[in-house]
Amino acid sequence: MESPNFSVHQLETHLTKDVNDSHVNGNLTVVWRDWDDILPNHPKMVYLNTVNPREIKGPHLHKNRTTHFCCIEGNLVIIVKDGKEFHEIKTDAKTPSLITVKNGIPAAILNPTSNISKVLVLADIAWKPNDNEMINVDFENYDFKKWNTK
Repeated sequence: MESPNFSVHQLETHLTKDVNDSHVNGNLTVVWRDWDDILPNHPKMVYLNTVNPREIKGPHLHKNRTTHFCCIEGNLVIIVKDGKEFHEIKTDAKTPSLITVKNGIPAAILNPTSNISKVLVLADIAWKPNDNEMINVDFENYDFKKWNTK
């Protein structure tokens, strides 16, 4: 899925093996490498964001910052308002993807489950307290209640 204002990239995952007997002991997911072409500007900030069960963060937009999301635990829905159209991007930790929302594009992060979800966030501009870089917006005509949120 891609638009000039947002994109979704499936991420590369590799099995990891025990050093003694080579049994599979987990996996490694590549979220970002400086030589990959999926991020035009290298991240200046990386942080972990949690979303409580049945909660919504946003909707809001960032005036200057492009944000990249990767769900690392649980399930999330990233709702992007692209012009007059809403896009619901479902993501989870089992099928890792990197969702990019460009600056100036309103979005919300929604956890439709009964467990806490975690999202790794990469941003091309570092956040500073009181920088007034974020604007809360209203998603008129969008039915958040269909997700059984609070």
